[in-house]
Amino acid sequence: MNWPLIKKSAIQTFWILSGIGMVVLLGAAMQRKQALTCKDIRISIAGAEEHMFIDEQDVLKLIKEQGVFQGRTIGKVALRSMEEALEQNPWIKNAELFFDNQRVLEVSIEERQPVARVFTAQGNSFYLDSAGIRLPLSDKLSARVPMFTGFPSDLEKLSKPDSILLQGILTIGNHIMADSFWRAQTAQIDINKEGQFELIPVIGDHHIVLGNAEELAAKLNRLYTFYRQAWLQNGIHRYEKLDVQYKDQVVAVKRGTAQALLDSAQARAQLNELMQLSMVPPTDTVQVKPVAEKKQVKPAIPAAIKKSVENKKLPVVKDNKTAQQNAISNGKVGAKEKAPVSTNKPASKPPAKPVPKAVMQKQ
Repeated sequence: MNWPLIKKSAIQTFWILSGIGMVVLLGAAMQRKQALTCKDIRISIAGAEEHMFIDEQDVLKLIKEQGVFQGRTIGKVALRSMEEALEQNPWIKNAELFFDNQRVLEVSIEERQPVARVFTAQGNSFYLDSAGIRLPLSDKLSARVPMFTGFPSDLEKLSKPDSILLQGILTIGNHIMADSFWRAQTAQIDINKEGQFELIPVIGDHHIVLGNAEELAAKLNRLYTFYRQAWLQNGIHRYEKLDVQYKDQVVAVKRGTAQALLDSAQARAQLNELMQLSMVPPTDTVQVKPVAEKKQVKPAIPAAIKKSVENKKLPVVKDNKTAQQNAISNGKVGAKEKAPVSTNKPASKPPAKPVPKAVMQKQ
């Protein structure tokens, strides 16, 4: 007999029987476990550091809605279906469920982490998590995250420019939430009409023009360096605008300079508008035809009056002597009255008065 071959076959048979036995025992143990009931439910929530938008009571309520509770037969609990049902909640990022050896249902929840709150131009608002998922507002509390105002749309399906803008919000929000200094210094971030971001700080009466979200880390590093120098030398309240959107530059505008430039620009615009209006004729102009002037009819003068007036007319004055004689003859000027003085010749001395001779009367 070939004893080595027999020995080898016996060993193989033993391992096969052992495997079959283990499978049978494992199946029996599983059937026994499936027949057992749930002893307890233990819930743990991770992912949110400073706020909890979903708590244990909310998760327990969702679990009970799936028909799971203490005393429930373990074999009747569909763990995978429960995980999918829990992940339907917008604030739950991931859910894992399993039973331990003590028949306790372990529920592990990963909550979504909001990094920004966005206010739209239509007056609505929503949260944005670290993965770019929109989250609804919560009635429990308000998250302490950067606020973005002036987002142009609140539609679910965004246009390409709005999608790029939302991606910029996500980039800025993640960066600020990861930096303790900027998380404390950022009050809100406005989106202007050109789609640029303007940061409003907590300390300092100024605003910071970030531009787009590209090279954000370099922009904020330059701004942080400027802060350290400005606070020590001039004080942060000396400036009203800081522009960091240009590479390797921080453009600081002193207080009052921007208003003067704005006034000059407004005055120039108003002047140009006035010049354009002066070149355009008004629309309500009415052409008026010239009216022929009526000839004035002089009233008829009676013949007697006309004759008396003609008798009083004098010839044209040619010299002082003739004018004086005419005046005397018409009775307008007395014999002793001065003759009119010509404006072209210097005034002459008045003639000496004649001395009257004594007249002897006969008696």
